[in-house]
Amino acid sequence: MKILDKYLLKTFLGTLATVFVILFFVFILQTVWLFIAELAGKDLDFVMVIKFLAFSMPRIIPLVLPLSILLASIMSFGNLSEHYEFAAMKSSGISLQRAMRTLTISIALLSIVAFIFANNVIPYAEFKFINFRKNIAQAKPALAITEGQFSDVGLYTIKVNKKSGENGNHLTGITIHEKSKNGDGSKTVIRAKDGELISSNKTSILQLVLNDGNYYQDIVPKKYEDRDKLPFAKSSFKKYRINIDLSALNKVDTKDETVSNTNTMLNVNDLSYTLDSLTKNRNTDIVSFSENSSSRLGTLVDNKVKTNPKKKSFSKDLLSLYTNKQKAEILKITCSNIESNMYAIDATKTELDSKKKNINGHLLALYDKFVIVYACFLMFFIGAPLGAIIRKGGLGLPIVFAVLIFISFHFINTFGKRISQEDGMPPFFGSWMSSMILTPLAILLTYRATNDIGLINMDVILSPIQKVFQKIFQKIIPSQNKE
Repeated sequence: MKILDKYLLKTFLGTLATVFVILFFVFILQTVWLFIAELAGKDLDFVMVIKFLAFSMPRIIPLVLPLSILLASIMSFGNLSEHYEFAAMKSSGISLQRAMRTLTISIALLSIVAFIFANNVIPYAEFKFINFRKNIAQAKPALAITEGQFSDVGLYTIKVNKKSGENGNHLTGITIHEKSKNGDGSKTVIRAKDGELISSNKTSILQLVLNDGNYYQDIVPKKYEDRDKLPFAKSSFKKYRINIDLSALNKVDTKDETVSNTNTMLNVNDLSYTLDSLTKNRNTDIVSFSENSSSRLGTLVDNKVKTNPKKKSFSKDLLSLYTNKQKAEILKITCSNIESNMYAIDATKTELDSKKKNINGHLLALYDKFVIVYACFLMFFIGAPLGAIIRKGGLGLPIVFAVLIFISFHFINTFGKRISQEDGMPPFFGSWMSSMILTPLAILLTYRATNDIGLINMDVILSPIQKVFQKIFQKIIPSQNKE
């Protein structure tokens, strides 16, 4: 390896490592902010917080790595151009492509590592992360309940004055509001002197045992005029048990699609196998529904034709084969049958659409593992020529360009995935849309940087304007001379 290659490699990798650490820390802070509700005020020990963050870190890599490569490329090549080091290279006969050759090989190796990481580490971390969030209630069920304030726990809103015991399972001063299934507020209130939370790793049910309390329930009178009296029933108990589903105890953000979908926990082989099974299952449902629909539609006609007392041959007007009473019966049954079939079609369509979205989600997860590989190359071939053109290093202008380009890349990528998830376009184009759109930009910047053309050729913009003004002045000046 020549001295120049070592110098360029050392400069780029040093900048890349620094930028990666800074951006990774920023995204970790964003993760903490997103899940602050699950971490704050629940007496989590330091080890559990570290596990929580460690399992969530790998999912950040596909965002941080391309952005880091983009910013490091702009900064590195911008510094070289700003200090006229590129000018010295070109005067020695070293082109931009020659300077980028060693770094391109490094990016290729980094892309392979990124693919292995996305295919093996991220699915495992995602599996551990989701299960850690779901099982945190079994380890310490009292974490979902905060002292001195109401906490939503599934169908209940619970407030306790004090928690005690090794895991905070012993509760004192308990007030429970049971949510109404009709959505019209709380109709039941339970108060107890103390209680205990009991859980087991072998079951998904959490048991809340209450001691020495009262049970209040609002009663809705049948007569409307009696409802202003607000009657209620009261009963007392020595011991009362409430069973709570642990999935409700450890609330999961419903906007986080990665929690409800298992495709992020699969590698390429698992995704291929799952996609094959899902596709076959959906095709089988389509064939089965079409056959059942045909048999249902044919049954009515066959039965009525066989029971026809007049003729044994078909006619263009089937109703003419029957009496008026039979016609009315047939039309009634037919309308009912059509309505039933319409409901069946709507229900089946909804189910098939749901299965199609699930297939699209798995396809998007499969393509994402390859998109990150290409994104590393794409960001390098955008950042390196752009840095050579703008001739600015440091953290000023390069950050502006890097943020604008990456926001565009991320927005287009998210937009394409959303449309593909809803079956608005093939998942392949949804995953690769941002790469397809920005690839011409990378080619253009590389061409302009290689041929020492600026970022924007102002002559192309100003030349037509100058011609327009010249024609105007040529018309004005002769008219003034005549006067």
